[in-house]
Amino acid sequence: MTDLTLPLVLAAASLGAVAMTTTAALAGWRGWLAFKRQELSQGDRPDGAALGNAGTRIELADLRERIRKLEAIAAGVDL
Repeated sequence: MTDLTLPLVLAAASLGAVAMTTTAALAGWRGWLAFKRQELSQGDRPDGAALGNAGTRIELADLRERIRKLEAIAAGVDL
């Protein structure tokens, strides 16, 4: 009969290493998800809304420019 102790010990150690790596990766993933949830929830607050997003600011600037042009047309001023 062959000695099976060494392969069994190596298999058990490998399984333990995979389990520890998986547990650490899962903890990191959960932490990242919690961070993203917190980041998204801060975007709903009024203090976070003051910063705004670049697309929203550009859209507001475009709307303001359109309003300025319409007011100029209504006042009879050529642009």
